[in-house]
Amino acid sequence: MDSITIHKHNHLGQETLRYPARLLARAETAITVEAIFQRERMALGYMTLAPGDRFVEYFYSDRWYNVFAIYEVESGVLKGWYCNITRPAIIEEGDVRADDLALDYFVRPDGETFILDEDEFAALPLAAEERAQARAALAELRALAAQRAGPFALTYNLSVNP
Repeated sequence: MDSITIHKHNHLGQETLRYPARLLARAETAITVEAIFQRERMALGYMTLAPGDRFVEYFYSDRWYNVFAIYEVESGVLKGWYCNITRPAIIEEGDVRADDLALDYFVRPDGETFILDEDEFAALPLAAEERAQARAALAELRALAAQRAGPFALTYNLSVNP
């Protein structure tokens, strides 16, 4: 099956966003999909998202995060990696579900990083164990990004579909 539906949930498990994606790779505890940004242009300060931008998204059923490599719509140049701290994803045949825990991490191709939405994360009514898992996930992402390992290993132009 090539078509996958991504379901983003809030910390309560309620769906907040749903969008189509195309399967690129599947492993025992991970899935990689491609999605095209279909919302209006969003200037985020550290990056601008535009309609048509290509997202290569990595979801894990055994990790407390997902990673989106974002490529510019016209040139295919990497804009950066947007990382969501989440509960481990539920990966099914045609669906991926992830509960977003508000805390985010962004990495530019030059290595500059941003930790985002810490206030929102702090305000969530999470159990101490979940809060610890989220902080550990952020530390793991920071280490992977610094080493250019895992999903951060790709730094070249991916304008051609894999």
